[in-house]
Amino acid sequence: MIEEFTAIVPAPAGAEERIVSVYIPKDGRPCAVLYLFDGQTAFFDERSPYGGSLRLGEFLDANGIPLLVVGVACDRKNRLTEYSPFPFRVNENIVSEGKGKVFMDWLTGTLKPHIDGRYGTHFDRAHTFIMGSSMGGLMAMYALAEYGHIFSRAVSMSAAVWTDPEKSAAFVKKFAPDAALYFDYGTAEMSALFPNQRPALAAVRAALGEWGGEYVFEMIRGAKHTEKAWRKRLPAAMRFLGFSVRD
Repeated sequence: MIEEFTAIVPAPAGAEERIVSVYIPKDGRPCAVLYLFDGQTAFFDERSPYGGSLRLGEFLDANGIPLLVVGVACDRKNRLTEYSPFPFRVNENIVSEGKGKVFMDWLTGTLKPHIDGRYGTHFDRAHTFIMGSSMGGLMAMYALAEYGHIFSRAVSMSAAVWTDPEKSAAFVKKFAPDAALYFDYGTAEMSALFPNQRPALAAVRAALGEWGGEYVFEMIRGAKHTEKAWRKRLPAAMRFLGFSVRD
């Protein structure tokens, strides 16, 4: 079941009302929680501005996974600013003021206590996860680094580490020794548009090796930068979070 409510989010251009979508497992028992960036692409194709969604509710139902999932719709006008921990600029169209901390402070300080109180979750760090793709994937890494007292595991698909390879790799160095990261990328995502992609991935991979904690690094052959491609990686992501997935 997917339940929805509205929340006031401190968006880059000022507080605004957003939809929060919550997937509730069928048995209704207290369970682990996954916070998801880009909630508008999580469950319903018709809500996604990109023409497809993760269809995450269908996947969780089909596999009987006991996981509460909380997805918050993004700021569509200022997504690059809301979903980046640091300012960056690529050209006149790709610019971020780096207000990711504002969003994460709200998610951890306001939304999470509300979710824990309303749904009776296992709210401890060991049962609290975070996941995102693209800019959301970058934010998932940032959350594991700077809010590691709240999140124990993160799933980062196609993270926008090209925005700043050095700062992205630096997040890894802040991971707690007992944290865990799933990190992947599609080979078809390599593009001349963002020349930093290859060195950024190399920097992150090197940092993961130096960190020495639990991680998965996958290069998915032929995978593109789309919800459809990320949907195909859900089984691997859920297994990484500790859940059984039917073959």
